[in-house]
Amino acid sequence: MSRSCESCKNRLCARKVPIFANLSREELMEIIAMTGHEKYDKGDNIFFEGLEGNTLYIINQGQIKLFKYTKDGKEQILHILSDGDFFGELNLLKGGEYHFNAEAITTAKLCTLTKDKMKSIVLEYPEIGLKIMEVLGERISNLETLAQNLATNEVEVRIANLLLDLEDKYGQETAKGVEMKVPITREDMSNYTGVARETISRKLKKFEEEGIIKLVGNKKIVIIDKDKLKEYS
Repeated sequence: MSRSCESCKNRLCARKVPIFANLSREELMEIIAMTGHEKYDKGDNIFFEGLEGNTLYIINQGQIKLFKYTKDGKEQILHILSDGDFFGELNLLKGGEYHFNAEAITTAKLCTLTKDKMKSIVLEYPEIGLKIMEVLGERISNLETLAQNLATNEVEVRIANLLLDLEDKYGQETAKGVEMKVPITREDMSNYTGVARETISRKLKKFEEEGIIKLVGNKKIVIIDKDKLKEYS
């Protein structure tokens, strides 16, 4: 992990973040002057569950997974985040320890704001605090959906919902369907859905045979029939 990121320092990385979207260039520059810059390689841990949380992380480039370990030691992915997303915000509001782990799943460039600096920003720009609450509400809703998916025995339901989540975030309309470069491995899919990796591969192949999706290597999926995929969800 590197403590500096020259390409990030010279760009308005904060502009990528929805909570800062309505600020002027001058206001953004004030915030950027407060930020730290870190670079992580694929597989690097950003922090572990149980450590004191006092930093907001903003993703300038790359993908990050947030996850916990189950009682039997298996990894359970909670969120996959990418450019413009942020994490660590809950601890800025209430303090305490991180309740999950964070790991880079690609090379990642992050901007950081300490708890004290973030508090001063929220006091000066109250609308940012409201937007953080909106994001928190959305993430809580996503976790409730994840818990509901994990409670069902229908493997196809879990995988279909994962594909729809990925499509919503990474999908691009093409003549052949909605194409998405999947930022996670089959193992990560397994850890997200609670389904064995071999079963993930088998069910994806089944969806392909039914004409719902097309698999292009391990990192690209084209959703051909979204309506039929939704029938599984």
